[in-house]
Amino acid sequence: MEAHQFRIADTLLTEIKPAVPSNQLLIFCHGGAFVYGPIQLHWDAARRIVAQLGCTLWMVDYPKAPEHHIGKISHNIDLVYAKALEQYSADKIVLLGDSVGGTLMTGLTQRLVQKNIALPSKLVLISPVMDANVANPEIREVEKTDPMLSRNGVLSAKKMCAQHFGLADPRISPIRGSFTDFPATILLMAENDITYPDQKIAMQQMLDAKVDLKVVFGKEMPHIWPILPVIAEGKAAFNEMIYEIKKTSRSTVKRL
Repeated sequence: MEAHQFRIADTLLTEIKPAVPSNQLLIFCHGGAFVYGPIQLHWDAARRIVAQLGCTLWMVDYPKAPEHHIGKISHNIDLVYAKALEQYSADKIVLLGDSVGGTLMTGLTQRLVQKNIALPSKLVLISPVMDANVANPEIREVEKTDPMLSRNGVLSAKKMCAQHFGLADPRISPIRGSFTDFPATILLMAENDITYPDQKIAMQQMLDAKVDLKVVFGKEMPHIWPILPVIAEGKAAFNEMIYEIKKTSRSTVKRL
């Protein structure tokens, strides 16, 4: 496995390749509340993905808040995808994001549809933050069992990133946008995660839009559990994610 770095605008990309890479590219947009990352668990997940898929992977270290707002960050993500299309066929590209990385990848996909740009083969979302307002009434109940996130903390980070665009902007709250014409999507969502209630809304919106959707549900699991170290259920969910990336099938919900 080899790695090298390059820049696109204000984004630092790390390209990770296996010894004999396939013709597939996976673009990994990491989480971290828009203010930090990627961290070790992201790098570990990236290496596992490359090892299991044999693909080339781009880790996207996008510009961070509060120095940069969601408009600037989203524009950088658009430029990364444009560069990918110069080197790979769209049907060989997979988008993956965890937490706010999932926010960014969902927003990117919405813009690609709007602009009639070739779509990736799959969109993979691990515990994506779908509404920056975190105002869903179910959140306060889920917060009691969430070991990682608090509503106030998430809301504060989103305000720093949204700035003058506001929290209703689809780039930071994708459920305010459309899921029409989305590519095949794999959604991994955890029960003990305050972002789960809004993921359920997004899931229904995708189903209503006839998206080819695969859902992996982590009962009593925390935020981004598939890429957390140690957790056995996380390893199982990660392997299920890899399996789903490799195949195409009808909409399903799998509980792990």
